[in-house]
Amino acid sequence: MDILSQIDRTKVPKHVAIIMDGNGRWAKKQGMARIFGHKNGLKAVRESLEAAGEIGTKAVTLYAFSTENWNRPKLEVDALMSLLVQSLKKELPTFQKNDIKVNAIGRLSQLPEKALKVLNDIIDVTKTNSSLTLTLSLSYGSREEIVNAVKNISKKVVNNEISVEEIDENIINNHLYTFSLPDVDLLIRTSGEQRISNFLLWQIAYAELHFTNVLWPDFRRDDFYKAVVEYQNRERRFGKTSEQIENLNDKN
Repeated sequence: MDILSQIDRTKVPKHVAIIMDGNGRWAKKQGMARIFGHKNGLKAVRESLEAAGEIGTKAVTLYAFSTENWNRPKLEVDALMSLLVQSLKKELPTFQKNDIKVNAIGRLSQLPEKALKVLNDIIDVTKTNSSLTLTLSLSYGSREEIVNAVKNISKKVVNNEISVEEIDENIINNHLYTFSLPDVDLLIRTSGEQRISNFLLWQIAYAELHFTNVLWPDFRRDDFYKAVVEYQNRERRFGKTSEQIENLNDKN
């Protein structure tokens, strides 16, 4: 049976986050430099977005560059920033054709001026697209995001804009980079590693986690579909018991 036909279109994850891991190892297997793996990972990005659009997923967030990645060799960082610029320009027609809105989160001010300008231009040009939101996590770290939210909320308390008693999950959500996105339903990590790596720690509180041994440059739409099928075969209880979930389903 075709894997796509196994997907229940009424239970599609609204928000899928992906840790795109394995580019360096893939390149090493080819006897090439790490950047070669990053370049070949672009096809995986394209296929994942096409797969998400096909089944009706509304948001895809990609862990493109972490705050820790700045510690990599300067040559690799410079190459990644150059690749970011080239890729955004190249993919713009695809974004427009598929009605994809581009978004970005993280310490964007740390990006090189040229990369930031191209990124902002793409964000502006695609801002009215509405079929799918692609969020690029750039110079992103979840702990830094949460610290930033706490600081901004604290300033509002000091300025009497909100009281301490008013602080709840919604207040915190509204001060995160992802305030306009729904919580993550499905988190995919490629390459066999099984850790979160400081990615969307608040937003994945009830996400289903899918780990695959496939290296990111080899990830294709069927791999995306397999992750969604696995997601749909799990029981998402959100702290409730199986019996409570069954009763809710029966009422619906």
